[in-house]
Amino acid sequence: MFAVILATAITSTVAAQDAKKFLGRWDMTVTPATGKPYPQWMELTENGGKIEGRVQPRGGAWHAIMGAHLASDKLILDVGEGRPSTPGSEISWELTSPAAGKLSGIEKHGDEAGPMLAGVKAPSLDRPMPKKWSKPRPIFDGKDLNGWEPIGNVENNRWVARNGELVNDNPEVPGQRTHGAANIMTTEKFQDFKLHIEVNCPEGGNSGIYLRGRYELQVGTEGGKLPSHEMGAIYSWYPPPEGSKPGLGKWTTFDVTLVGRHVTVLRDGKMYHNNVELPGPTGGALDSNEAEPGPFYLQGDHHGIIAYRNITISVPEK
Repeated sequence: MFAVILATAITSTVAAQDAKKFLGRWDMTVTPATGKPYPQWMELTENGGKIEGRVQPRGGAWHAIMGAHLASDKLILDVGEGRPSTPGSEISWELTSPAAGKLSGIEKHGDEAGPMLAGVKAPSLDRPMPKKWSKPRPIFDGKDLNGWEPIGNVENNRWVARNGELVNDNPEVPGQRTHGAANIMTTEKFQDFKLHIEVNCPEGGNSGIYLRGRYELQVGTEGGKLPSHEMGAIYSWYPPPEGSKPGLGKWTTFDVTLVGRHVTVLRDGKMYHNNVELPGPTGGALDSNEAEPGPFYLQGDHHGIIAYRNITISVPEK
């Protein structure tokens, strides 16, 4: 009896030690058999010997994993329900034991093998606040799209420079997503910065300001059901202050400071997010390379004639 208990304890200890290799935050890249690779993100923790975690899929909000277990040298994560219309299409990730801060694996839909997975340990990005910032300079001249380029379905680009404004000229019905319309991003990339940007989003409109192309500051509305999906939220991570009004249909100002993975957001001078930590990329990120600088990009593939103006940037000075 003692031998059986001892063997069980040793096996559990070994399993726990093996599981620890997978813990932490991981910047993931998913590579399908056809099409371009795309980013995802996950965080795994241990609670009372149980592996818990959350996953940020390609789009939408992050969600908790549904289960996890070790099988030989692999960690099997139950990450989603798959296609509701197809029984047995539950999504799982089979991940190999990490080495040198990297892991690999495969996504499965039921028993069917899917895209390849690759992950790197997410960087801490723990940097002090710069002591000095450059003078603000415009990154949109109000006259043309110089310094900006459409992305996504560029053949359906609706972004124009008009009357000093950067406008997504998209007269779609509020509440209906415009599939296939282009987003737009800066050709220049940034690391740490102070951003000033003004936006006029109509009632029912939906857009977003992506910082380094990875972290979305929500513009507009998704219907008001989830505060973390509404005007001024860091999408799905942090809602706007309780009691905040959407204030759509008129000009509003955001002042954003991003240093490392800590962000401060003021809206019309009111503190919305005070040096909060960005755990990882949000849905719609361009990539998961968090250690690298990235562009600003503005969503145009949803709906509403949304206008931006007076876009300026300051960067740290040595």
